[in-house]
Amino acid sequence: MNKKLLILIPSYNVEKFIKKVLYSIPKKLLKTNKVELLIVNDASTDNTLKILKKIKKYSFKVKIITNKTNRGYGGVQKIGFNYAIKNKFNIVALLHGDGQYKPQLLPKLIGPINKNSSEVVFGSRMLKPLNALKGNMPIYKFVGNIIITGIQNLFLISKMSEFHSGYRVYSVESLKKIPFNYNSNFFHFDTEIIIQLLFAKIKIKEIPIPTIYSGQISHLKGIKYSYNVIKITLLAMLHRFGILKIDKFK
Repeated sequence: MNKKLLILIPSYNVEKFIKKVLYSIPKKLLKTNKVELLIVNDASTDNTLKILKKIKKYSFKVKIITNKTNRGYGGVQKIGFNYAIKNKFNIVALLHGDGQYKPQLLPKLIGPINKNSSEVVFGSRMLKPLNALKGNMPIYKFVGNIIITGIQNLFLISKMSEFHSGYRVYSVESLKKIPFNYNSNFFHFDTEIIIQLLFAKIKIKEIPIPTIYSGQISHLKGIKYSYNVIKITLLAMLHRFGILKIDKFK
C-alpha cells in the first residue's frame, strides 16, 4: 500500500453484521500504518455501539464516531469524506457495515487508485447481471436497477452499468474537485456524487463484484428512492442544458 487509506464504514443498527465485516477485511491491508478505519455509528438503536466499543481493543487503527442524531447515509459519507480531506488521506474506501459487500475485495477496488491508473473505482453487481440474481438480489430490485440505470444513462449521456452500488473507492483528490457537501443526507447522495463526477469529467472505473443478500436489513424505501434518483437526474440534465442552475452541479 503506497498511499494513505481511510476505510469508511457507515453503521446503523448493524449489531448482527459489523464484527464479521471488520474481521473479513484482509489482514495484510490492516497491518500497514497507512490504513485507518473510520466507523460512523449513525445513532443506532440496537447494540451496535456496545459492540464497537470493544473494537477499540483491536490491533488495527480505528476511530469511532457516534452521531447523537441520525445523519443519514449521505450525511455519514460527508463526515467521512471531510475527515479524509482534513487528515490528508489519499484514498477513501466506502464499506457498508451491514455485510452487503465483501471486504475481501477491497484490495481489488483500491488497486487502480493506489497505482494511479484511476481516480474513482466502483464495484458493480450489474456488469454480470445474471450473477446478481444468483446472489439472491430480489427480482423487483434487479428489474428496477436495470430500468432506473437505463433512464439515468439516457438523461446523463453516460454508460454506467449501475448507479446504485454502494461499494466505492475514491481518490481524495477527486472528492476535492466536487461539491459533495451540497448533496442530500439520504440514499440518493450516491446518485448525486456520480453526477458530480461525470460533470467534472472524472472517469469512473467499474469492477464486477458479487451480489450478497442474506438477511441484511434494508433501510432504503424503494419507491421514494426511485423517485428521488430520477428527479435529481432530471434536474441535473436541465442544469447541463442551462435551463436551471443548481449549485451542487456547478
